[in-house]
Amino acid sequence: MRLFNVVRLSGLVLLTVLLALSTGCRKRKYENPITKDTQQPDKVLYDKAIGDIERGRFEVARLTLQTLINTYDTSEFLAKAKLAIADSWFREGGTNAMAQAEAEYKDFILFYPTMEEAAESQEKVCMIHYKQMQKADRDNNHALRAEEECRQLLIQFPNSKFAPRVSQLIRNIQEALAEGEMLVGDFYYKKQSWASSSNRLQALSDQYPLYSRTDEALFKTGDAFTKMGPRFKDRSGKAFARIVRDYPLSGYADDAKKRLQQMELSVPEADPAAVARMKYEAENVTKAGMLAPVTNILKGGPDVRLAAKSGTPSMAPVRPTIPVNIPIPVEASTGTTDVTVSTVGDSKTLDNNPDARLSKPASAGGETPAAATPPAQAAADANAPIIAKGTAVDPKKVKKPKEPKKKKN
Repeated sequence: MRLFNVVRLSGLVLLTVLLALSTGCRKRKYENPITKDTQQPDKVLYDKAIGDIERGRFEVARLTLQTLINTYDTSEFLAKAKLAIADSWFREGGTNAMAQAEAEYKDFILFYPTMEEAAESQEKVCMIHYKQMQKADRDNNHALRAEEECRQLLIQFPNSKFAPRVSQLIRNIQEALAEGEMLVGDFYYKKQSWASSSNRLQALSDQYPLYSRTDEALFKTGDAFTKMGPRFKDRSGKAFARIVRDYPLSGYADDAKKRLQQMELSVPEADPAAVARMKYEAENVTKAGMLAPVTNILKGGPDVRLAAKSGTPSMAPVRPTIPVNIPIPVEASTGTTDVTVSTVGDSKTLDNNPDARLSKPASAGGETPAAATPPAQAAADANAPIIAKGTAVDPKKVKKPKEPKKKKN
């Protein structure tokens, strides 16, 4: 019986692969054709290139489109031709082709920002990185780039028809990013590294409130703060109170209420909007298919079935946080380290005042350095006789130093 199930599963996988290959060999219609029926030479070149793109002859199509751009530089199909070059790279796939497609789409947005296809180009840039996302426990560079590019579309083209789709993409991306942070925070939690786990999980719950396991992250955050001592009681209470208020249908809500009662803190009321949101998510959850265990292993991307289907995704970029047990250095309240340079208007001050380099440095005992001695007085002191300390001196017997003779001109 077990052998029969294995054979049946292998047959289904093989059938799926064959269907994918068969659909890839067929002609795929281009999304942005020019419906204008004309026999202009530039239009003929454009139609020929679109036909090559639909049949997978991407290199030939790009040569044709480049000929159109170079030959008919004032053509009305110039923008469409530039967009078609980017689409050909996007359809070709692969790491190098995706990089070329991103550059072409960015150029199109730069040169034609007011066209309707500019929003579509930004959506394609988002999809370039979204398709290259890896699993939650691996490198998240493409996930961060995808989140950034999708956020840029909502900021630059908020009224575009692609905005709802991109909002869902951001929720999927943030589900994968939050899952990666959850794995790290849960690792520290199991190792009883309370400061590290609370720091990771607290930042996760603040940055990704729509994450499917945010309630679990908050409960472990509150528990970690409790283990760190009574001086973190307020932080622990805030984490448990947030579960009761923002995630009232969670499995951790009852335990959070008990913790708040044990800590003699007030238990907040559940937010009605949070209740409605959690009910909607429970009714619209994406169910796993029969081949989900196999396909999840074969595909390189993350599993985003549990991503939220409603709510506004976080639009703020991720910022690093510092554990609460690390003291923050106090900034200097006085003094300045700025150095300014200005031109001296009157040079007499430099001529009259002695050079600062002749002033003696302060002694180790903290005595105030004496004033700078003029050069003439220093020469006279050098010629004066040395007298023992403590000896009475008659001022009449002290010889005055000889003045230097003046040279004749």
